[in-house]
Amino acid sequence: MASMENRAMAESRVPPPPASPRVALFVTCLVDAMRPKVGFAALKLLRDAGCRVEVPMAQTCCGQPAFNSGDTRDAAALAKRFIAIFEPYDYVVAPSGSCIGMTRAHYPEALADDPAWAGRARHLGERSFELMSFLVDVMRYRPRGVALRASATYHDSCSGLRELGVHDQPRALLAEVAGLELKPLEGHDVCCGFGGTFCVKYPAISNAVVADKAAAVERSGAQLLLGGDMGCLMNMAGKLHRNGSAVRVFHAAEVLAGMADAPPVGEKG
Repeated sequence: MASMENRAMAESRVPPPPASPRVALFVTCLVDAMRPKVGFAALKLLRDAGCRVEVPMAQTCCGQPAFNSGDTRDAAALAKRFIAIFEPYDYVVAPSGSCIGMTRAHYPEALADDPAWAGRARHLGERSFELMSFLVDVMRYRPRGVALRASATYHDSCSGLRELGVHDQPRALLAEVAGLELKPLEGHDVCCGFGGTFCVKYPAISNAVVADKAAAVERSGAQLLLGGDMGCLMNMAGKLHRNGSAVRVFHAAEVLAGMADAPPVGEKG
């Protein structure tokens, strides 16, 4: 009930989009380096929703690793660069709640010593969205003609869930996929143990957390594990693979775009 109320409140604050909005796709570092197909899936979904999509070639990291490590100076420099590149667009959309959480929630903090830039950050943050949230809350999009005969469970990433209120949106979209059975995941809203630099600084704790997550995924009985952040998906896929699990891992955008025929996350073609 709380998640439905949060989503209704979020939708009430989102103004209707212009016709054929000009959308900048922020691909993100992990998608670009590790799973480019997620970027192509996001591109397809945005176009299907009626957006004019561009991928700014000058884009780089959003600065989240630096910010989370206490390097506010370099994070601020990357934030300014990001803002300058993406300001001209109607919306900024990324297949990652983590990166959009950085741009929406933390850019003003990183730029607090520069009021002019902090103001620009807040203005851009109002037009920056995680992919699933944008499709549902802004574009009112529903996929059509997509089928996948499988059972799946869904992990809610920390930043998307807690900073952006992304919960109901991916489930609403996945419910439209013919033949896809959604199974509940015990602890779906509990961290997977990735946490960006957290898994590097505290590997033993990270491994213990993802071990619990992998066990919960197995107990769900689902064939697929879906999510909206590549960091979480790579972490969980790695643990499942090391455990010898048959569960396959995909970004939800791949399923929604009809691109789940590729090798799953963490496996070679």
